Amino acid sequence: MAHTQSIGYRDEEVQLARIAKAMGHPARVAILRFLASINCCYCGEIVDELPIAQATVSQHLKELKEAGLIQGSIEPPKVRYCIDPENWKIAEQLFAKFWKVSLHNGICK
Repeated sequence: MAHTQSIGYRDEEVQLARIAKAMGHPARVAILRFLASINCCYCGEIVDELPIAQATVSQHLKELKEAGLIQGSIEPPKVRYCIDPENWKIAEQLFAKFWKVSLHNGICK
């Protein structure tokens, strides 16, 4: 992240790109949609919902957590996952601002 800052990108551009990258896989979008629909759950419940292996789900959860879109609370021996409401709101605002600017600046047709 330090390198991108040194070449002049604004903080919100870096943050939006990080969120977009985390959402750049259909499994992660499905995980986010599932978590948003049920509030919180354990990894095993996500595995039951999606047609991918537990290890793959765990890797996708890690990416989403690092981007700040979800949070996990340890309840030994499990981790309970849910949408991070503060960061979700920030993501919503960043995307809304991005789309608004794009539309007002005239997208090529």
